[in-house]
Amino acid sequence: MFRPNGLARAAVRFKPSSFIGTFVALLMTSAIVAACGIMLETGLRASVPPQRYEGAPVVVEADQRSHLWIGSGEERRDNHAEIPDRARLDQALVEKAASVPGAAAAIADIAFPVRDRTAALTAHGWGSTAFTGTALRSGTAPRTGEVVLGGGARIGEAVTLDTPAGTRRFTVSGLAGTPGAWFADPEAIRLSGRPGKVDAIAVLPRKGTDAAALAARLTELFGTGDDKPRVRTGDDRGAAESSALAGAKEVLTGIGGSFGGIATLVAVFTAAGTVALSVGLRRREFALLRAIGATPGQVRRSIATEALLVAPIAGALGYAPGLALAAWWFGQLRDKGAIPAAVELGVSWIVPAAATGTAIVTALLAGFLAARRPSKIKPGQALADASVERAGFGWIRTPLGIAALAGGVVFAGIAATETGSDAANAALGVVMTFMLAVALLGPLIARACAALLGLPLRAAGAAASLAAANSSANARRLASAITPIVLATAFSSVLVFLQTSTERATEQQQRDGITADHVVTADDTGLLPLNASERAAKTPGVSAAVSLLRTSILVKTDSGPEATLLSASVQGVAGRPGDLAKVQDLEVRKGSLSDLGPGRIALDASLADSAGVGVGDRFDFLLPDGVRSSAEVAAVYGRGLGLAEVTLPAAALTGHVTSPYPNTLLVGGDAGAAIGLAALGTVHDREGYAAAQHLDRELTSWANITMASILGGFAAVAAANTLVMTVLDRRRELGMLRLIGSTRRQVMGMIRWEALLVALAGVALGTGIALATLVPMMNGLTGQAPHIPPLIYGSLVAGVLALALASTTLPARAALRP
Repeated sequence: MFRPNGLARAAVRFKPSSFIGTFVALLMTSAIVAACGIMLETGLRASVPPQRYEGAPVVVEADQRSHLWIGSGEERRDNHAEIPDRARLDQALVEKAASVPGAAAAIADIAFPVRDRTAALTAHGWGSTAFTGTALRSGTAPRTGEVVLGGGARIGEAVTLDTPAGTRRFTVSGLAGTPGAWFADPEAIRLSGRPGKVDAIAVLPRKGTDAAALAARLTELFGTGDDKPRVRTGDDRGAAESSALAGAKEVLTGIGGSFGGIATLVAVFTAAGTVALSVGLRRREFALLRAIGATPGQVRRSIATEALLVAPIAGALGYAPGLALAAWWFGQLRDKGAIPAAVELGVSWIVPAAATGTAIVTALLAGFLAARRPSKIKPGQALADASVERAGFGWIRTPLGIAALAGGVVFAGIAATETGSDAANAALGVVMTFMLAVALLGPLIARACAALLGLPLRAAGAAASLAAANSSANARRLASAITPIVLATAFSSVLVFLQTSTERATEQQQRDGITADHVVTADDTGLLPLNASERAAKTPGVSAAVSLLRTSILVKTDSGPEATLLSASVQGVAGRPGDLAKVQDLEVRKGSLSDLGPGRIALDASLADSAGVGVGDRFDFLLPDGVRSSAEVAAVYGRGLGLAEVTLPAAALTGHVTSPYPNTLLVGGDAGAAIGLAALGTVHDREGYAAAQHLDRELTSWANITMASILGGFAAVAAANTLVMTVLDRRRELGMLRLIGSTRRQVMGMIRWEALLVALAGVALGTGIALATLVPMMNGLTGQAPHIPPLIYGSLVAGVLALALASTTLPARAALRP
């Protein structure tokens, strides 16, 4: 069936121009699949060599994921989520680990921030020096009430440190060779603010005991399954040092999996359309073959063989630009701090094999489907059908297209009635189903566009009238040119304007929500004092002071087809009751913020809707360290996007975060209060603070803009490729127009008008799909209409017009050369 035959080889050899467009489309598809595949593989295999735990062959830590099991039996699956902060182990497990045969010692490891007058330090228990190699330069190991510092003090000196357990005075017992602070182990656990909890357990084996054997005994001791301690050895120990690796894996798998899935579908879909167009443009050739006696099987075999001659080469060559794109993308993420420097780009044979295989399968399937009619038509009708484009409806394609169109309308209706993540999930279905509808109903849509835009064209002169007639008579060719432009416009618009809309809503909520006269953030020490609100309240000129501890929690929602765990932003409030309303306007819709207190919290309206709770209901959630909690909803407010989705007392977070120090201090008072507040940190006014937050959001928007550029760039090249193919295939038509008396200027004018029609139709359809996606999505997320900056949208339209004109006029000039 797939043996190469002479007909296919001759077609590729003597008519290479017929296959250039197919080759380019398949090469780019391979590049997109390769780039996203490399990012996904890197995320799945990412690891970092241990640094702090390099001297600890075996490390035990808590499971850093929260598990949510869905379904039952063989279909049971875990919709887990990474814990926002860090899950910890009970201190009692240290003795259990030390009792395992082959263990020489089990050391409780703990890390927490402390603050002195000039800097923030990371504190540990002195026992950890047994595996970190930290040594004293002078002095002695710490005992209760003592501390070893990395420098900046003298032995015997009394120092005051702000610790998570409160402000304490310590005597410096020694100086170490590395920066930090070390306390006696029992005191370190108390000072961490998490009594009875440790970050990890470093287990040192006895001489002659293999680390793997010791790890196996520890695993048997602690058991396996959800919420059981994790025993790590080798490079796997690096994952226990910080949550940076888990965050990097989530980013990489999100890019390679979620975005990669959409990008791959778009790429395959576009490439399949290009292959189908290539086969359709050769219908006269296939008609001639049928007329001289070729069987349907021979025609299909010829097309399959052509695919096997072109696709493997295109797929293999596409890996190189895909690798370059992945390397650049990965490097940018690492430079911006989203990926630890020790993580390396993962490259194996799996990705190039998958990219090449995708190109081959796409070419084969698209070729077979496109060859279905020319291979089955009766020989006597073949040449007649090839001379005129077939009209009418496809009995398979049209019903499927109508069903996709109806599905898009249904999804749009659902999205319009939902809020929060429910609206976002439904809106994703809108863009995908409408794009499928455009692809399936392409010829019908093209005829409608030609008829609608043809009315003004027929009154614009001979060249424009000829363009209108040509477009109406060749709707399938017009549809092949419009579809990639719709793809480029729709997906780029959704990604870019989703970012601009969210950014505008966030900035507006933040500017309107912060009513404080002064905003204090951490200075060079990196931490605000724990009692910042109390000290600020005593400052002359201050009328209200509230400190905010910002972190995240996990919330179970029923968004989408099944329950999931989603991260929600949190602000823990500390200060005098009633002061919050004086410095922050959350736009309370139900309930009252004055009811905040132990066991009572306030929620953003979108989050409350997603979780299905209201004022007076119990709200279940997971604290930053994964501990389950529940509270009564005291109020529902509307500015969660710009401020925080959950507001609760800071005391509710005590013992559940690594750093309990507040991030922000909101103060109401006169201008003179800023002088006294300077002792706590850096003082901003409202505008200055909003500008600083805007800069942070600009850094986070880079990912969306990059994805829009990649996807839009691919679709743009695909559109240009399709337009060039269609124009080059019309050499005979253009030559005929010249022979019957049309001037070169008239022919080129017709080409330009056709390009304008294609560009306007593609932009209009793409914009419509983008609006159908963005309007319900942004209404659910922010309660506002999408924000579409005219300059950005104008640049997008101008780019599409320039692309269409360049992709048609340049090959047309070449075709008209004598």
